[in-house]
Amino acid sequence: MARLFTLQHETTVHAPIERCFLLSTSLAIVQRELHMRPVRGRTSGLVVNGDTVRWQGWHLGLPQYHESLIEDFQAPFFFRDRMIAGRFATFEHDHAFFQQPSGAVLLHDELRFTMPLGWAGALVGQWILSPDIHALMRRRFALIRKIAESDEWKQYLPATTP
Repeated sequence: MARLFTLQHETTVHAPIERCFLLSTSLAIVQRELHMRPVRGRTSGLVVNGDTVRWQGWHLGLPQYHESLIEDFQAPFFFRDRMIAGRFATFEHDHAFFQQPSGAVLLHDELRFTMPLGWAGALVGQWILSPDIHALMRRRFALIRKIAESDEWKQYLPATTP
């Protein structure tokens, strides 16, 4: 049985929950941090339930692709993207948003993946991919917080967004 890797990260953002949620669905923000581009399915704007997105690019010196299905979409509190094609054996990413009594929003991500290739894949998952993915999660949250807490969010979201 393949080893399941589980990574979690959270941050607090001082902005409306709807803004935080929508920024987390922005392909432009994901592309900015991931350095891959959406090439099939939804290729711009904000993802919604049922969308697929195929990402392509280079990562860790190798050509990569990753196709996700957006599912279990409960705006503005939760959504999941699940890999339907790519280099992992399995890959699921849960995005949860919790309104805090202070008015801030707690963003909590949990990412689960397994690797192909048995013990060799498990070693790559543990020593290379887990640290790399966790660093991507931290950078993504820092970027979302920076955008959400400034006027920069207006570049990514419709004018009617709070």
